[in-house]
Amino acid sequence: MKKIVLALAFLPCVATAQYVPTIEEVISLRSVGNVHLAPDGKAVVFTVQSTDWNENRYDTELWLSREGAPPFQLTHYAKGSSVAPLFSPDGQWIAFLSDRGNKNQIHVIRTQGGEARAITKEEEGISFYEWHPDGQRLVFVKPDKEDKARKDREKRYGAFEADDKEFTRSHLWQIEFKPDMADPAERPCYQPVDSLKAKAGCLEWPKAQRITEGNFTVTGFSVSPDGKHIAFSHQPDPLINSFVKSDLSMVELATKKVTALVTHPSADSFEDWSPDSREVLFTSNGSDTLSNFYTNSRLFAIRVDTKAIRPLAKDWDEDLGGFTWEATGIYSAMWNKTNRPLYRVDPSSGTHAAVAALPQHVTGPSFSRDGRTVAFVGRNGDELGEVYLAAVGSQAQRLTQMNAQISQWKVAKSEVIAWKSKDGTTIEGVLHKPAHYDPSKKYPLLVIIHGGPTGIDTPSPVPTPGPYPVLQWLDKGCLVLRPNYRGSAGYGEAFRALNVKNLGLGDMWDVMSGIDYLDKKGMIDKTKMGCMGWSQGGYISAFLTTNTDAFKAISVGAGISNWMTYYVNTDIHPFTRQYLKATPWSDEGIYKRTSPMTTIRKAKTPTLIQHGEFDKRVPIANAYELLQGLRDNRVPAELMVYKGFGHGITKPKERLAAHWHNWQWFAKYVWGETVELPLGESAK
Repeated sequence: MKKIVLALAFLPCVATAQYVPTIEEVISLRSVGNVHLAPDGKAVVFTVQSTDWNENRYDTELWLSREGAPPFQLTHYAKGSSVAPLFSPDGQWIAFLSDRGNKNQIHVIRTQGGEARAITKEEEGISFYEWHPDGQRLVFVKPDKEDKARKDREKRYGAFEADDKEFTRSHLWQIEFKPDMADPAERPCYQPVDSLKAKAGCLEWPKAQRITEGNFTVTGFSVSPDGKHIAFSHQPDPLINSFVKSDLSMVELATKKVTALVTHPSADSFEDWSPDSREVLFTSNGSDTLSNFYTNSRLFAIRVDTKAIRPLAKDWDEDLGGFTWEATGIYSAMWNKTNRPLYRVDPSSGTHAAVAALPQHVTGPSFSRDGRTVAFVGRNGDELGEVYLAAVGSQAQRLTQMNAQISQWKVAKSEVIAWKSKDGTTIEGVLHKPAHYDPSKKYPLLVIIHGGPTGIDTPSPVPTPGPYPVLQWLDKGCLVLRPNYRGSAGYGEAFRALNVKNLGLGDMWDVMSGIDYLDKKGMIDKTKMGCMGWSQGGYISAFLTTNTDAFKAISVGAGISNWMTYYVNTDIHPFTRQYLKATPWSDEGIYKRTSPMTTIRKAKTPTLIQHGEFDKRVPIANAYELLQGLRDNRVPAELMVYKGFGHGITKPKERLAAHWHNWQWFAKYVWGETVELPLGESAK
């Protein structure tokens, strides 16, 4: 076995030539998001995320483009991020959320620039917010204050809680916006206690006024265009599984009277108001409380006066959501296989169609007040996301230059391929090839499986599917297949339901048939294959570990190893009940048939296991169970525990470590190389 030290393996050879970026460079890629368009359509504010290696965090700041000009950075907060930007109704201000030492508060900055200042000082912090249409106040959601009785109990008895019975609800509040008011933090008032007297000319913070209260928690809202009402989604408590009990209500701002709008047995979610304030747009799972994890939600509009409900987009076969109702129609960007067009729903006929002349992938569209101009993040399959501005239905203008970051990189060549699975189902996947691909050669193959299962993989020049160094593997000389196995989004409800009571088994058919497809085309070397994935992709990888010896190495990231123990430990118990259509006590057989641990004695493939220490979605017991089973059966296995993390690795240094752990594992077992983890500056 060769021994190779890769301290310099990813450095460019010639500064002016195309080169393979370091893993750090890939992790450091800046990205755009959270776009908001000014009411007059002439300015766009958006966020840019960058990587702060010194502080080991991702930083997000606001950028602004006026009149289509090159954007400039608007906020610069060294100790935290600035997110969720929204123009004021008159376009003169931009509000945003930032934690600047006092939890998330609403801040404002003039569109023309200047210093940002906070306009809230809420002890509990702000969850999310919106401008009132009059521009003189903001409406927001914040958690209630911690219960005093609970604090008193903890003083006497210490810290404990009854599971699923102790939580803090969130409600609607509003606060006055005084644009000419100086920052109260600069001239604060004091209570005249003892010798401490109020300063002359001091300023007090505006006092927030509560709008809703009761035994529910607000999960989404919007003020009606006429400013008289707020429609909002709510559920009994903030527990993750209570989403299925969410309903829609409306509160009149003048009287604070709450009126129920929609109360189906399953989830009802607020989408938007009609421009004339007469209807509320919402999505719903109706009466379906047993399969809403994988079946379609539907789109409806309800009259607020008569409560008459009418369906929209009835023939749209996808799980609907993310709609905005503009003067020119109802819009949402939705998956259609590996593309994500912007769609328009006609409010009268309910028909839907894709908006023309836009990139293949559209995310987060934001419209001008007249609905004729839209800003969004868009990209084609060979691009990174960019901020665009367009007249609806016309060619879009690109405002950012994110792709300049990769102009000198060797990037992936991507194509969408399709094959027939074992049961005849057509499966699509994204095949990534190296820049120097030679069709006359057979390549090692690495399979990367997305999570969800309702995730989706798409073409990209820089694939970043979890902690996997794809560009570096491609340059090393292999192909990478990312299958959109049964259950993936973008292919309709029937396709998403194909792994119900068939988890693992059907997924394995889809992966292995994709490998057979590539093999029949003479593209791959089946003696050098590896497989990996995170979350549901980790589960499928674990299932492959214990059910096939086709791979030389496998990596299981935050994956389920035993559905029975997973069911009683996860924070989303309904997921398992819906996909397996049983509990372990009602049908033990289905839990065994779909669990990797059931076939642990068949395992032969060297397996790397990666897991967050405090993962609630897939508790780390799954990792330890798989690890011990593999070791007891003398299968090479290692477990990497990422300290302090939950279901995802959210800091750059630990993401770097996870990338390198995968590079080492597959180098050893697929390529027969021993790689030492580089330390110090030479690793960059």
